[in-house]
Amino acid sequence: MRIGLDGIPLATPRTGIGHYTFELARALALLSPSDEFKLISPLAFPPATLEEIERDSPSNLVAVNPKATLLRRYWWAVALPLYLQVARLDLFHGTNYETQLWNRRRTVVTIHDLSSLLHADKHEAHLARRARRRLPLIARLSSKIICPTESVKREICEHLHVDAEKVAVTPEAPRRGFRPLPLEETTETKRRLGVEDEFILFVGTIEPRKNLLTLVRAFDEVMRHTSLRPQLVIAGREGWLMEELYCFIENARIRERVLFTGYVNEDDLRALYSSCRVSVYPSLYEGFGLPPLEAMACGAPVITSNTGAIMETVGQAARLVAPTDAQALAGSIIELLEDETERRRLSSAGLKRAAQFTWEKTARLTLAVYREVIGNRRGGQRTDYSTP
Repeated sequence: MRIGLDGIPLATPRTGIGHYTFELARALALLSPSDEFKLISPLAFPPATLEEIERDSPSNLVAVNPKATLLRRYWWAVALPLYLQVARLDLFHGTNYETQLWNRRRTVVTIHDLSSLLHADKHEAHLARRARRRLPLIARLSSKIICPTESVKREICEHLHVDAEKVAVTPEAPRRGFRPLPLEETTETKRRLGVEDEFILFVGTIEPRKNLLTLVRAFDEVMRHTSLRPQLVIAGREGWLMEELYCFIENARIRERVLFTGYVNEDDLRALYSSCRVSVYPSLYEGFGLPPLEAMACGAPVITSNTGAIMETVGQAARLVAPTDAQALAGSIIELLEDETERRRLSSAGLKRAAQFTWEKTARLTLAVYREVIGNRRGGQRTDYSTP
């Protein structure tokens, strides 16, 4: 097979979907050495990304920048379809909700969640409008849809009016480097970032959907009603609508106990996960819940939301709370900070849970989707599901 994958998530600063794209592409190439895989982007890949692909991936995975400079603005509508015709790939996989808008070539698309539809008020207006226009179209044009959980599959079938047979669930996994780090090896990272020994950790983009306002309200409860004095470390790049969060922190007079690190690289993140007292992820909605799973892979005890997809991912290995209940969240934080035995129990349970998810399994399931789509077309069974 000759497979193209959307490489745009790797051409920009890497977030969750970028990690998904890279880890999946690498695992696919390792699992199926007789097949060819191309990461395709109209944007130039950063040198570090190209070096990483060359260093960590087999030779059957390459990164490609098609010569479509004048058509980059019309990448999905014109340039990519034209490139796919010339490249004669067997299938294109849109790893980030998008795919080509015309041609009869086989297409798989990953829809990570329906947050932009179901929680439009938590997204910038222009992105929510685009999702309302594009997601139903992309779902109809694709030969097959991949999503990370059964929870998202049900949402796709209901809200995008898709038959269940068209949607395949392929769970994600922690990045390969995420494993417990000895405490003494975390010291340099913490010193450099200004992180204290006793700290609570949140990892993620600072945006409304991540529900940081509830977290800082819970943290304020901890500070006002107990003698505990942990540091709250918020690791992630700034998103949007942060004013209310910053105003609460200032008005509650907890600013000196809250540290915003900004974006941190994988090595630093591993050190923070491995040394925090507890990792808290109170997101209002997720399609999978990769941050709490990666925290578990590093041995962190986790508190997270009792919402569908997150519960499906973490199972019984995390403390679950209602995402909007600041007092319940504060209670769970206090209990774990004061109970070392419970922290160790959750740490052990989390390590076992995280070990059940690997990128090899994700790649194996994804390859099965590719082969189904390609095999059905070659066998004469039409599987483009109303592709124009």
